[in-house]
This record gives sequence, structure tokens and C-alpha cells, in this order.
Amino acid sequence: MPITEVEGRRLKLSHLDRVLWPRTGTTKAEMLHYYATVAEVLLPHTSGRPVSFVRTPDGVDGQRFFQKRPPVGTPDWVRTAEIARSGGESMEQVLVEDLATLMWAGNLACVEIHTPQWRAAAPQTADRLVIDLDPGPDRSVIDCCRVALMLRERLAEDGLRTWAKTSGSKGLHLYAALRGASPRSASDYAKRVALELERRHPDEVVSRMAKADRAGRVFLDWSQNSAKKTTATPYTVRARQTPTVSTPVSWREVAAARDPAGLTFTIDDVPGRVAEHGDLLAGLLDPAAAAPLPV
Repeated sequence: MPITEVEGRRLKLSHLDRVLWPRTGTTKAEMLHYYATVAEVLLPHTSGRPVSFVRTPDGVDGQRFFQKRPPVGTPDWVRTAEIARSGGESMEQVLVEDLATLMWAGNLACVEIHTPQWRAAAPQTADRLVIDLDPGPDRSVIDCCRVALMLRERLAEDGLRTWAKTSGSKGLHLYAALRGASPRSASDYAKRVALELERRHPDEVVSRMAKADRAGRVFLDWSQNSAKKTTATPYTVRARQTPTVSTPVSWREVAAARDPAGLTFTIDDVPGRVAEHGDLLAGLLDPAAAAPLPV
């Protein structure tokens, strides 16, 4: 079992040749290399936030499970936080704040990383708004792009600047930085805006959860602002048939998109984008970008 040192931490890396994505033959070693390459832009988006993992020990076609608590055998140097739960209980969760922790998690086949819209130090404060644009049957990410432009304009009316990324699956995620909000107020606001767009564009947008209502439309999932919910972290790999990545995109790319393939990025594509553009979500991290929700 290879032993490597990462930022002064000794890691035992196992089964590096294990194929995690059979369709493309992508191995754990290739996933680890990707995460190491993009760590500089990924870690600011996980810093201070409790993470949940989607683990696929036998590959994405095998068993998978969602893990919130630290795995058995977690090294004592991995930072964690006690997160309050309903009923006065608490739960320990991992904080991915350095390359060593990122590599440790990847070695456990923690393929996907998910984070909430609040920080561990202030779980009652929502510092991000997120709306998940999910295309219904017979719709694609291109339809999401058209709705995203409407949504961007609508949020701008309330003083909110937005950034976009692909979900790494079929849709888009829109973010805004918040100040003075709570998960409840953020969720209520996102729902109100989703309902408004549904009324304006009933043939294109739906805000209701029922899958039967989504045919031919784009579902605006406002619920991921709930304190209990998480969203795929920027730059996380997804446990799909191919190693796609939830990738930040520019508004120019969103407006120009004509083919879903043009907004599908894998671990082979993203490092080059980062080298060329840096973090297209960097503005989301700027405290000056945070704005209050409208009263």
C-alpha cells in the first residue's frame, strides 16, 4: 500500500488502479490527481462548511451511500465540527479545509462532496442563496440556461448578483452571496421567486416538487436553502456514468449555449478551464458581494 506525504500528513493510498467509472475506465488515481489539481479553487468553497460525501467504494455502478458522519478510522488530524440537530442532539461532521483532508477523503472513494449554504460556526446564518435548475423530461441544460437568464435578471431587481455552475448532471445551479439571512428566510425567498417565475412563464418553469408536473419544463428547486439540505460543491466530481464535474461557468457561456455537450465537463476538462479562467465563482467568496434579502 503506497504511503505518501501531503502537507506533512502521511496517507496510505489504496487500490489506486481501481476503476471507479467503468464506462470511461477512470481510476481512483485519476480522480485523486484531479482533486489535487483543482484543490486551490475547490477548498475555498468547502472551508468552514460541514461536508457530506457520496461514497462509491466499488465504483459508480456499485453500491453507493451518503455519509455525513466521519468514517470509521478517521485520522485525528482531520478537522471536524459538532453540528446541532433537531431535538437538542448534535452530529460530528468533517471539514474539508486542506489538501491532505481532500486526498484522504478521495482515497475512501468519497467521490462527491456536498455542502450546505451555511458555515459550521454559524448554522443559523445563510451566507449563500442557491437555486437548482433541473430540466424535466424532454428538456435539457439548454432550457435551464434560458430560464437561468430570466432568474438572473429577476434576482438583480432585488440587488442580488448571481453566479452559475453546472450541476455535473443535467442542470444548473445559481448562487448569490447573502448578508443577514437565515436558512428559513433564504428558502422562503427562493420559493417566492420560483413561484413568481412560474406564474410569468407557466410553459417553461415549474416550482412544485411533484415530478409529474415537470414534463416539458424546468423545475426551480428552491428547497436546497433549507438548513437540512446540501448542494453539490463547486468542482466536485459526480458519481454519474462518466466523471463529470459541477463546473463554474460564465454568463457568456450560459447565454451562448446551444448544445448540452458544450456544458458538460469532466475531470479531464476542468483543470484546463481553471488554468485559463481561474475560479469563475471567486466573486461569490468576496464579502463585498453579499447582499441582504428584500424585506
